[in-house]
Amino acid sequence: MRKGNHSSHTEFIVLGFPGLPEHQGLLFVLFVTVYVLTLMENLVLIVTVKLNYQLHTPMYFFLGNLSLLEIVYVSVTVPKLLSNLLLGEKAISLAGCMAQLYFFLSLASSECFLLATMAYDRYLAICHPLRYPALMNHRACAVLSLGSWLSGFLASFPSIVMISRLQFCDGNTIQHFFCDLSPLLRLSCTDTSTIETLDFVAALFVLVTSLLVTGTSYICIFSTVARISSRAGKRKAFSTSASHLVVVSMFYTTTMFMYARPRTIGTFDLNNLVSVLYTVVAPFLNPIIYSLRNREVREILGRALGSKANSLVFTIRGKWGWSHRV
Repeated sequence: MRKGNHSSHTEFIVLGFPGLPEHQGLLFVLFVTVYVLTLMENLVLIVTVKLNYQLHTPMYFFLGNLSLLEIVYVSVTVPKLLSNLLLGEKAISLAGCMAQLYFFLSLASSECFLLATMAYDRYLAICHPLRYPALMNHRACAVLSLGSWLSGFLASFPSIVMISRLQFCDGNTIQHFFCDLSPLLRLSCTDTSTIETLDFVAALFVLVTSLLVTGTSYICIFSTVARISSRAGKRKAFSTSASHLVVVSMFYTTTMFMYARPRTIGTFDLNNLVSVLYTVVAPFLNPIIYSLRNREVREILGRALGSKANSLVFTIRGKWGWSHRV
């Protein structure tokens, strides 16, 4: 056990991106642009699903939940990063750091469960189409959605309780742009082996459970699609799952690279780059992927944008007295 002669820190310094001091302003513009676009994209997707009756199906219900999760997920880390880049406010309190870490881990775990739920939904829709309305009814959707959210927050709670009781006296500089688990544990002057074991077990449970459900669902989906005789039928059956498969692949690839690889091959710059991919880039790309791959969403958004454009044209014509004739 490590022991320190100093009192535990109540404040940490989050380095951010110190290797690019002359580009802090450019990084701020880049991250704030992506952040605002991410919020707008996911909000538009939620509103679109909510206001259009033909999208009131289990698939889009879970998609709305995913968009809501992405809004909260990206808001846990990016606002503090923007403050760091623009104002140089690198300090964060112990309580603030614990809250950021808890919500980050919980939302990441909830996303694993929610993606698994969406895979299971696609499995039922493709492999059991006749029983699908009865199996995936309103009650089942609500239970699966609520279970995904609660499971993620419960899985992270024991680790956060134990981390909050640690003594931090080996410096107070976090080698990251947010309070992540590994950089924080390195600052503790007390034994962290129990916490690391507990976190490993929790992460293993979340990943194995979600990957097992997701993998099994897609094995069954591929098997069912392969038995469809017509190419048009295969394309139609698989098109409803293609966007979800892209999102799942992107999420698990970056997450497992970050947390399942040996620590010895990690560097500060590499960790930051990979972390940006799954904390900032993925929430930005997910609604775009779903919008582009789902015909119903594209058509509804196209009609809505067309209606708004026509309304704007008529408003301008009325204001300036334009005639319909050119």
